[in-house]
Amino acid sequence: ETDGKLQLLRKYPPMLYVDAHEFGSQNFLFPPTADPEYHETPDIAHDWIFDEYSPAIATEFDREGLHYHHGAPYDFFASIFGDTVPTVGFHAAGMTFEKDTADRTEDRVHQQFIAMWASLFAGATDARQRVADWHDSYVEAYQEGLAGTLEPNEVFEPKHTVFQQVPDQLVRSYFLLNDTNRQSEIQLLVRRLQRMDVDVYQLSHPLDVGDYHAYAEDGAPKTLPKGTYWIPMAQGQKHWIQAMLQEDSYIPYPVTYDVTAWSNPLLMNLRGGWTGDELTPQAQLVDNVGAVDPPRVPANLPSVGLFEIPNSSRGFESAGQTRYLFDQVWHLPYSKVSTREIVNGLRGIDVLVVPDGYTNYALQALGSKGKRALRQWVNDGGRYIGWQGGTEVAARVGLTTAKLGASHTNAPGSLVRVAVDPASPLADGIGRSVWVMYSDDDKMTSSDAVGHFPDVSSPQFGVSGLAEGMGHLAGSAFMADEAVGRGRTIVFSIDPNFRAWTQGTQRLLWNAITDDSSAGNRAATVGSLARQEAVRSARQAAAQLPQLGTPIRLGVSRADAAVTAALLRSHGAHWVRQRTLGATEFLVANRKDLSMEEHPFAATLLVELRAAGVQLRWATMP
Repeated sequence: ETDGKLQLLRKYPPMLYVDAHEFGSQNFLFPPTADPEYHETPDIAHDWIFDEYSPAIATEFDREGLHYHHGAPYDFFASIFGDTVPTVGFHAAGMTFEKDTADRTEDRVHQQFIAMWASLFAGATDARQRVADWHDSYVEAYQEGLAGTLEPNEVFEPKHTVFQQVPDQLVRSYFLLNDTNRQSEIQLLVRRLQRMDVDVYQLSHPLDVGDYHAYAEDGAPKTLPKGTYWIPMAQGQKHWIQAMLQEDSYIPYPVTYDVTAWSNPLLMNLRGGWTGDELTPQAQLVDNVGAVDPPRVPANLPSVGLFEIPNSSRGFESAGQTRYLFDQVWHLPYSKVSTREIVNGLRGIDVLVVPDGYTNYALQALGSKGKRALRQWVNDGGRYIGWQGGTEVAARVGLTTAKLGASHTNAPGSLVRVAVDPASPLADGIGRSVWVMYSDDDKMTSSDAVGHFPDVSSPQFGVSGLAEGMGHLAGSAFMADEAVGRGRTIVFSIDPNFRAWTQGTQRLLWNAITDDSSAGNRAATVGSLARQEAVRSARQAAAQLPQLGTPIRLGVSRADAAVTAALLRSHGAHWVRQRTLGATEFLVANRKDLSMEEHPFAATLLVELRAAGVQLRWATMP
């Protein structure tokens, strides 16, 4: 779908792009958006949205007496959406419209129609000047790239102050090292850049760089070898290059709708970096890269089963992302596994993959027979691979001794560099570290850890995006590999296939599925005295986790905790309150895993809190 849309956008580059939606809240929503806004948003696009399109829509809605609202919880930060991508990538005025799905069809159609045509008429006004301004925006981006200047952070709502400023540093070039064992990831990233009309070059001779900043490292002299990919910022697509290749998104305001990190080299665990030096490399333009070949499926591939935790929206999404990875990216043969097949002993399945989902639904579906059958299957040589909810299932069933607990972090989708045991077969082709997408996931401790979070003072540690309280995770595991009977349990605290974006940690999952180094090994079995105490402890820890589904997370000052609690009570909400990071955090139950658009009050909660005078420290919406 994305490739098809990009082809159309490249053929007809937009100056106005409307992403029309429907959601579960009252009224009609259109820009201006809430803070934060990504710093590389072109100035002209911001001005068009705020000063021309939004007032034009509001005027027409007012004339007809139609109700509408702006802002929270929709911001303009992550360059991943149907409004932000056309803006950063095409200098367009990207706008999201949202209309209540509960209204009559004729009302919904009429209001979308009015908003779109008001926008089109505003855009057609003084068309020559608009085209000239659009052209000048590309020229300005090129000149910024030539000078190496990054746009500063700003906030646009009353009483907001800039949380994090863009560093005062020059960025004139990005580089990607041409690692032979990561060719698929490199080719994928080069293709992505080219598909957005970015010129990518390859060094034809070694290049001395006086101040080279490897990702998450201080600057130092470095000689880049022949074959290194070079992406100069002096292009009309400067804003998009920065959005895709940056090592940090520099969030200007700490309350955001979605993830705070999306740097593609980090998602793919590629080696590279940037410099502000003025350079004239000897380099050649790279020909357009075609579709990237899938990895070679080994001849001795075990039979793979995929179990979707039932009745859970989170389970549906996580399993769907996994199916996409298996079907479309890896071309990996697998079978969909039902609860009945687990109860019947998983005949013919060597590896069972259990993605995220609401754990209680999985346990209810399995029942006592399913749990016993799963334990027996692992004892007899089965390999269980789970993450997040799938890891909690393993702990509650007794398949792992890994212990889960609350994380006490504020990292709503941040990239964190973690350490990997190079001796583990799961580290094949990865090295000593990998960037994981961390989203306030549970803290995991395990004596069988083969990957862990370094201390924040360690040179191994690195972070991109908003990430507070990460010191709490120091030394904890993000991946454990445990021999059980003749089988094996591999669990992750994070999602190694987050939205199918994380090519770096997808390699860990590939290795977990394809590695057969434990074949024939024998260890203490599930249910044995040797494992009894450790399993009991892991079960107790997992059982103490709040059973909230995909919660709304709100961080407020302790002085505002009573007002926040009263507002939540007015919605009939259930929550768990905890003190962390010098604030009071409310984890609001969402056991049906409803998205913000589907949830009965999530979309209006931030507006209500603001009206009540509550200053949010952070907020994460489902």
